[in-house]
Amino acid sequence: MNISAALHQASVMIQLSSDSARRDADVLLCHVLQQPLSYLRTHPERELDAEHVDQFMTLVARRVKGEPVAYLIGEREFWSLPLEVNSSTLIPRPETEVLVEELLERLPENESLSIVDLGTGSGAIALAIAKERPHWQITATDASMAALRTAEKNARRLELKNVTFEFGSWFAPLSEKVFHAIVSNPPYIAASDPHLTQGDVRFEPASALVAGDDGLSDIRIIIDESRAHLHKNGWLLLEHGYDQAQVVRELMIHAGFARVKTIHDLAGQERVTVGCWHPDVIED
Repeated sequence: MNISAALHQASVMIQLSSDSARRDADVLLCHVLQQPLSYLRTHPERELDAEHVDQFMTLVARRVKGEPVAYLIGEREFWSLPLEVNSSTLIPRPETEVLVEELLERLPENESLSIVDLGTGSGAIALAIAKERPHWQITATDASMAALRTAEKNARRLELKNVTFEFGSWFAPLSEKVFHAIVSNPPYIAASDPHLTQGDVRFEPASALVAGDDGLSDIRIIIDESRAHLHKNGWLLLEHGYDQAQVVRELMIHAGFARVKTIHDLAGQERVTVGCWHPDVIED
């Protein structure tokens, strides 16, 4: 079987469970061959050996069952950083880059600042910030030891030395430490949400997705407890569901945050809400 035939066969199989069948097939075969996408385009007639065909079709069969491509190849890019991901970590999404962008815009670039990323998972947010601001000190926490080990491994692979990792739920491992900013992409899906039985999320850790009956239980905890861990004029930045922005803004305002604002992602959805911990700051 040559490359062209293998990709065609795989695409036909995968299209039953994915709306990006050809792209999925391309990525999986590139992974098996350890070659870039351009190689598939320039060598369509190359005959695949039996071992490669077997490896490829095994991955295709798993994709047909719905397993995310990122888990199948063990990697997902975020902020142009190649990150190891696995079933203990959430798969980083492009919309989460809004969280990083907003943080970088709101804090002075040349000062030495301390930032904490709560529920770091694969380390995507913390490592993106660390890459952009090597003189900042980043702390990343997670209640999953398996996820934390993955994040630490990613930091080593990327040679980012300005990140420290703490095991525990939200602020629990931080004692009385205070930061110039707190960022988090916490669980924000309601337990009854039908999307939990669809697509990639079926294979992702529920602890990184589900937050009580209304999807807001962890967001409430973070907003409430963040006040004890922020410097004056420090920022809290939270990712949330597309339909949760108003409630999150109200929670922040009620907790005493000023300059509360929601930012849209590239799809136009209300995705990230920010607030400044200093009630008498002049509104934007």
